[in-house]
Amino acid sequence: MSDSSPLPPVRLRPEAELARAALSTPLLSRAVRLARWAGPATRVDAGGGLVEEQLPDAAATLGLSGDDAAAYAAEAWRVAVDAGLVEITDEEAGTVTAGEELALLTGGSPHDVLTVWLSALETAVADASVPDLDGLMDAMDEGGEIDFASLDWDPEAEAEFLDGVLGNLYLLTVSEDGPGQAPVPLPALAASMIVPSDMGEPTNDVLEQVSDAMMRLDDQFRTLEPIGLVEYRPVDEDLMADADEEPAAPVDDTDVSRYGLVRLTPLGAYGLRARLLEAGIDAPAVGELADKGADALLDGTSRFGQSAARAETEQWLGRREPLAAARDLLAAARGADAGAPLRRLRCQQALSLVGTEAEPALREVLDDPELGGLARVWLSERGASGVPAPSQDLVFWLTVDTVAAQLAAEGNSDELQALVEGLAEQHSGFFAAAWRVDHPATADVLEAMGRLHPDKKVAKEARKAAFKARSQQGG
Repeated sequence: MSDSSPLPPVRLRPEAELARAALSTPLLSRAVRLARWAGPATRVDAGGGLVEEQLPDAAATLGLSGDDAAAYAAEAWRVAVDAGLVEITDEEAGTVTAGEELALLTGGSPHDVLTVWLSALETAVADASVPDLDGLMDAMDEGGEIDFASLDWDPEAEAEFLDGVLGNLYLLTVSEDGPGQAPVPLPALAASMIVPSDMGEPTNDVLEQVSDAMMRLDDQFRTLEPIGLVEYRPVDEDLMADADEEPAAPVDDTDVSRYGLVRLTPLGAYGLRARLLEAGIDAPAVGELADKGADALLDGTSRFGQSAARAETEQWLGRREPLAAARDLLAAARGADAGAPLRRLRCQQALSLVGTEAEPALREVLDDPELGGLARVWLSERGASGVPAPSQDLVFWLTVDTVAAQLAAEGNSDELQALVEGLAEQHSGFFAAAWRVDHPATADVLEAMGRLHPDKKVAKEARKAAFKARSQQGG
């Protein structure tokens, strides 16, 4: 995800709630227990890992048993070292002591706890990009170096692939038209990395690549679930059985959950946003504008979807007195620049959340050529008395401003097309008058209407009006 454009804003849970979730994750919990278990007799190897003979005791401390117990203990120890819960005091002797971060988990702030968890997350993500340890051991050459060619594994490419998958999962989770908190089918997530966006029917080769990616992701999400990044329902093992083997139970080929389901947790959303910010990607969060000025609110929410913009605005208004807030919003909505129509739309939406205490601010701008229209709408909707009727020029100006804002917010959407059709139908001679409107976006709006209207005759009228408007503006 190298795109410099901002992502949709994420709604984060309070840090105290996230910190409690972080402390309860299996992997960090195990790392903490091992950090407290470690003592003068604990020894590590040259890489900082527990020496092999101490892994059984470490596993027993964690209550682990079975073939994978030592591997789980080694993983938890790596997290303890990487997250600063344990510090190596003498590399040559291989001795350790408790790290400074261990005390933060009980005596620090929620932010301190989350900082430690983020270090643990990095270890888990790095581990998820590594093939199984047996394969690594088989690929060791005589000098102890890993022969990556024999593994058919490119560490950098694998890390980039996993980062891309996690970025897509984050985008799906925070997008207003995405699944939100619903789980994402693993095939869809794998396909988002493999299938070109302009491909119609995937080829057999592409489908095989998607299948291979699913199997890689199945292993990776199993690794990432214990750190609390995701909730994961693995791929049904019957799907991975050999073709000549009989399944253990009847199989429902239409059950998409059998192919794996993954959901980003609230803690995971916090973690992935932190990683995106660290990578230099603009990843906003709802609430970041609450302490900023009205100009920052209107400009910032211009990139938000309607639901996120409302949530951000509600937080902003909650910290201000209604009348003063309304005056600030109206002042910030002025302007003739390209972003001004959308600012005024966001201003109008914000003012819809303000009570009648704001009425004096709206009456103050009734004669303002840029704000008078939205002021009349606000006052009329609340049944205010003495609201002057708008002039025809003001009605047309407000119409152009509204369409310009919708274009900036949504592009050529179905809703905008319906608005365009309604305008042309309700106002006879609309285009004959509209091209004269003294608004910087008049020509652009008329061109858009010509592009969007399905009736060829009406579309032609709109294009001719756009040409007149551009000639009038000297463009």
